[in-house]
Parts: sequence; structure tokens; C-alpha cells
Amino acid sequence: MAGLRADLRRAGFTVGALEALWGADAAAALHRGERVPARRVLDARRAEHGTSADLATLAELFVLGLSVPADEADRALPDLGVDGAVDLGLVARRESSVVGALDLRPYAFTDARGTGEWWILSDLGELALGRPLGEQHVLGVGGASTTLAGLMLPTAARSVLDLGTGCGIQAMHASRFADRVVATDISERALKLAGMNLELNGIDGVELRLGSLYEPVAGERFDRIVSNPPFVITPRAAGVPEYDYRDGGMVGDALVAAVIGAAGEHLEPGGVAQLLGNWEYPGDGDGLARAAGWAAGLDHWIVEREVQHVTEYAETWIRDGGTRPGSEAFDRLYTAWLDDFEARGVERVGFGYVLLRRPADTADVATGRPATARLARVERLHGALGDVSAGLGGHLAECLAAHDLQASLADAALAATRLTVAGDVTEERHYWPGDDDPTAMLLRQGGGFGRAIALDTGLAGLVGACDGELAVGAIVGALAQLLEVDEGALAADLLPAVRALIDDGVLLLPRE
Repeated sequence: MAGLRADLRRAGFTVGALEALWGADAAAALHRGERVPARRVLDARRAEHGTSADLATLAELFVLGLSVPADEADRALPDLGVDGAVDLGLVARRESSVVGALDLRPYAFTDARGTGEWWILSDLGELALGRPLGEQHVLGVGGASTTLAGLMLPTAARSVLDLGTGCGIQAMHASRFADRVVATDISERALKLAGMNLELNGIDGVELRLGSLYEPVAGERFDRIVSNPPFVITPRAAGVPEYDYRDGGMVGDALVAAVIGAAGEHLEPGGVAQLLGNWEYPGDGDGLARAAGWAAGLDHWIVEREVQHVTEYAETWIRDGGTRPGSEAFDRLYTAWLDDFEARGVERVGFGYVLLRRPADTADVATGRPATARLARVERLHGALGDVSAGLGGHLAECLAAHDLQASLADAALAATRLTVAGDVTEERHYWPGDDDPTAMLLRQGGGFGRAIALDTGLAGLVGACDGELAVGAIVGALAQLLEVDEGALAADLLPAVRALIDDGVLLLPRE
């Protein structure tokens, strides 16, 4: 692994170098699962590669899934060599050429600690295989992986559990802020590849354990749990593939319910669990409310990001396994999916983010920290996010801290507080032509969830006056006089709205 790491560094095997090698259009096509544009670029430039010849060879071998002459692979891997690559299970010989036996590609990211880049090993995808994926397939870094990594709270933790680690990507991210990480998976192959990725990138402090869900950590508690569980709702029917990386082997959304329901047993007081999940909408039932029910007894913040009709959901995940529309196999699987949903009366499926917290029942005597304020927040945010280049995790951490502080303040204490407006917040006013008064007023959040918050005259006036100089109560008093309304009634109307804006990160409490 040390030899492989040296070879990848020497060749400059990075995200930026690959995109420069074949250009933005070919890179975009690769993200869509199409390699022809990148291959055409490399073929046209083969005589011009020069110092980038080794990079091009590695790109063809590991990213495009093409065979390359064995002597070119040897030149591109001078420390490891083809023999070493075969021993690692990285490539396989084909007479005078070699082909990739694993997918290997660079992965770049930005988080609260700064920028970084790793190399990630996983099983070959459909592009390289030329056929549907195997059921024991170990997935690399996909959209769900990067979403969860971006959601991860970036604050320091003593211990983190990565439940269902797959190729190890969440454990690797968690290692950047945790003293100790335990990563579990039901797949021995996944743990093998996760171990290779940890070693390849020189990451210590991660313990790998084999087993289903929480079984490998029975009786243990953690400061943090992260999980991209196998939440995909798959028919439990003969002939339907069950992929380790996405199918939990339970009926409907029971897997997500199980992960949420048992999380509290494995969290320290005040500990936080974060995961992605699906929830079914049975008939006229509310799927999001069902998900909140699974979290009973825990503080929770559940955000639904998307809802799909069962037909669209089935199509998405059948294609994900590599079965193409128009084939007999696709139609057979499609029928099985729709039969499964129909049997439970399910018409839609929601997807979103789940944050859970085990309440701290009593104050921490040693630190004097108050008991955790209770949190029960469920919302639908189906639109685009704000500018979150470093991920949503920092925003979530700030919102949790703000909620706990404002919830500990009585109304009188909140009224005595001086607030400021977050720097990413702007105000919009819309007018009918010729009118002096606005017909609609909105606050726009530039970061975080990119919220758009409707304002009335009183709340607009209060937010506009929150410059850190005047207390909330003084602003309410001045507005009551200006609007000629009862001050107590206005305060009763505005203070809950102020608390909500603090929870959203729109209004900021003074820093201690």
C-alpha cells in the first residue's frame, strides 16, 4: 500500500489533474456514467501525453475501466509494479495487458477543517463491468456518501460509530474530528476494502468490526453515530437482487425504523446520531410523521428533502443496479417493485436527513452545563440548499447550539438579549406597480438550507433593527408605539418568531 501511495503521488493522480487531462465536458459525462468522451480525448492526445503519460495510464486502468499494456502499467506503477498490483487484487493480467480488478479514483472534499484529497478503492462499477452489479458489490463514493459527509457535525468528539461503513468513507471523514472511530459492516468484503482505504490514505484510529446493525457494538455508547444505512426499499421476492450496499433485508422502511429506534441505546447523554433514510407514505398517511414517531424519546430534527412516486422510485433503483429500461429483466423487476408497494398501500416514498440526540436528563454538575434543551423539529425542505461549500454540518452544529441557548431563556431574558442578523441573510420586498407598500416581504438565507421566510410588518421591523445595539424588548416597545398596537400582544406574537429565526441561524445570539 505504501508503494501504491507513492506511485499515485508521483503520477499526480488527483481530481484536478484528471479533469485537466480530459476536460470539463468529458468529466461531466463520466459523472453521468459515460466514458466515451474521456476515452476519445485520451486516444487523440496519446502522442502528446509526455509527462502525463503515467497519469493517463492510471486513468484508463482505474477510472475508465480499460485494459492497458502491462509494460505501460509497470511504468505508471514503478514502486508497486504490476506483480504487486496483482497481489493486492488491484489488477488482473490478460496475456500482455492488465485490467483493473478494483475501482480506484481520487476524491476531493472541503470541510470545516479545510480541504483534503484521498484515494478511494471500491468494486468495479457497471461502466467497467459491462453488466449489472453483483449483490456483494462495495460501492465507492456516491451522492449519498458526499451528502452525509457534508451533514456530519464538525465538532470534536471522543468516539464515533460509523454504522454500515461500506468502503469506509464516513469513518475516514469522522477521523478528522474524533479521537476514536468504530466502523461496522455486515459485509466482510466491505471491511476489507475499508481497511485498504484507511491504510492507503494513512488514517489511524479506526477500528473495523463485522456484524449487522448495532450487534458489533452491543452495550457500547458513542458521542456520535453516523450512518448511510442500506435504506433502499426493495421487494423481498424471488429473483430480485439484494445488494449489500443498499438493501437491508427488511420489508419496506423497517430498516430505517430499526436504526433510528435503537440509536438512543448507543448514544452517550447529549450524543448525536446522523443518518440518511427513506420513509413510506401509506395511502393518505404522512410518511414524515411516521419517521418522527420512530424517534420518540429522542430529540430529533428530521428534514425531508424529496418525495418520489413509487413508479419513479422503482425506476431509480432498478437502474442503479445496472438493469436497463426496455429489457425483459427491467420489466420483471419493475412489476415486483410495484406489487410490493401495492401490497402495503404505499404510493410515495420520502427521502431526507435525520438528526437524533439523546437528551441529557440532568445538568452536568462538573461543568455546570444545563440539561440539553428538548428538540422536536420535523420539516419539508424540498428546494435547493444555500451556499454550503463546506457542507451543512457546521450550520447544523450552530443551529443546535443556538436552539439550546434560546430554549433555556425565559421570555423576559430573551427580551433583554441583543441580537444581530446573520451575514448571509438578505431581505426581499415585492410591490405591485405604483404601490408604496410592499405586497410581500421575505428573508432569504444565503447559506444553510437557503430558507425563504415570509415577514409581516412587525417581524420585518424587528429583524431590521437587530444590529446588536438594542435589546429585543426595546425594539418591540418601539414597534408597538409606531404601529399603535398593544406592546404585550405584539411581544406575544413576535417572540416565538424570534426563537424560530434563532433556531434557523437567521438571527444570532451574542457570543460569550
